[in-house]
Amino acid sequence: MKNILHIATAEIGVKEKPGKGSNPQILKYAKDAGFDNYTEDDTAWCSLFMNWVAKEASLESTDSLLARSWLNVGNTSNDPEPGDVVVFWRNSPNSWQGHVGIYMGFSIDGDRVYVLGGNQGNQVSITAYSANQILGFRRLRKKETTTFSKKNIKRGDSGNEVVMLQDALKQMGYDCGTSDGIFGPKTESALKQFQSTDRSMEINGVFDKATREHLTTLINR
Repeated sequence: MKNILHIATAEIGVKEKPGKGSNPQILKYAKDAGFDNYTEDDTAWCSLFMNWVAKEASLESTDSLLARSWLNVGNTSNDPEPGDVVVFWRNSPNSWQGHVGIYMGFSIDGDRVYVLGGNQGNQVSITAYSANQILGFRRLRKKETTTFSKKNIKRGDSGNEVVMLQDALKQMGYDCGTSDGIFGPKTESALKQFQSTDRSMEINGVFDKATREHLTTLINR
């Protein structure tokens, strides 16, 4: 499965067709994402693009063209990382209008946030937005069933199984840092926090049988 950043980055440069007509690629986003009534790229398409990217990555989506609909999916991300969703207000914090895209990072001074998204300057691009207009960050959950191997994983291990564990922990709201496939102290700490939530698990920082079964149940429900 491709990463959401790889999918979106490959579309950079796709832009609206000036004048009459629409860019066929934008209409393809609409068709693939299930927006059958979307017929022209003059209609705002930031949420359309976000829905398309999320579905291509097998992540949950909103099936809505409203940017603020993304505040209602996934988990709140208090420590955002590239690949999370960021939602902004437009015109007024209390209006229905907004913008949505993929968070890439903050400027050094923290005043701006860099966003990879559609309908940014009428195209797919990486654009800076005011941090003062952020409504929230969301971390999307996978739609497919997560199946872990039956082996124990502990600090010092590495590989795809560690990436799956890190992704699952973040989807559950535990901060283990970047999903780099390296089981380090931050992953161990996040795992212990998760283990402390249920008596069926020993708080040992090891992804053992009891922890694996409990996390599998929660992540796939």
